[in-house]
Amino acid sequence: MTTAEQAYEEVERLTRERARNFSYGIRLLPKPKRRAIAAIYAFAREVDDIADNPGLSIVEKRSRLEALRSSLDASPGDSAMLVALGDARARYPIRGEALNALIDGGLQDTEQARYADFDELLGYTRKVAGAVGVACIAVYGADQPQRAEALGTALQLINIMRDVDEDWSLGRVYIPQDELASFGVSEGDIAAGRCSSAWQALMAYQAARARSYLQEGRTLLPYLDRRSAACVAAFANLYEATLQRIERAGFDVFGGPPRLSSLTKLRIVGAGLVLR
Repeated sequence: MTTAEQAYEEVERLTRERARNFSYGIRLLPKPKRRAIAAIYAFAREVDDIADNPGLSIVEKRSRLEALRSSLDASPGDSAMLVALGDARARYPIRGEALNALIDGGLQDTEQARYADFDELLGYTRKVAGAVGVACIAVYGADQPQRAEALGTALQLINIMRDVDEDWSLGRVYIPQDELASFGVSEGDIAAGRCSSAWQALMAYQAARARSYLQEGRTLLPYLDRRSAACVAAFANLYEATLQRIERAGFDVFGGPPRLSSLTKLRIVGAGLVLR
């Protein structure tokens, strides 16, 4: 049987290997909080991996996601992720509805690949990213779910800009259809990787909106203890740095997403800790 200690070691390993920015921020947390946040990340990662698995049919994806939902209220067995998450939920008031919302977002990815407008997209981002913020806020120790949801939404909007090419390869376009039309950008332009002036204007519009949500998300910081605030500030600063790189590249995200070096990430995280 997998012990809680073994389970936490596994979810922390997964977070270090799979999280692009996330793992740097949670290093600032005390061990119990760091482990709990890693467990939440591992759960969200499992949802994503199922929804994005090209080797599974839609029926298989939905079946596995519903099985994952059922496992939230069942014995974790030998699943390190479920053992760690179960222990974290026993220690912190992590909202079950937030975890279920993550699964709902994964299910939505199996049935919807286009979004008519931003309101429709926002409903999706609240499930796949806002819910992560809501789940994590219980670990940080503040009753501010709306501010946490805004921060999660901001990070997801930046992810959408960063991952346009990758999402296209999965058959998905998250940029709202009415905004593509308004700026004169077609899906053919995305397929061709055409970084036109129209594309740059469209992406500048997306960037401004992401920054607005990022600013709202940062209003969470005064409600957190020093180390939790430093962790959340690190997330915000790392993603803002990614956004700045996208902007400096003229919004050309078709050659692969921009990467921050390990040194750059450490500098950003360290600066946030000093400022707090």
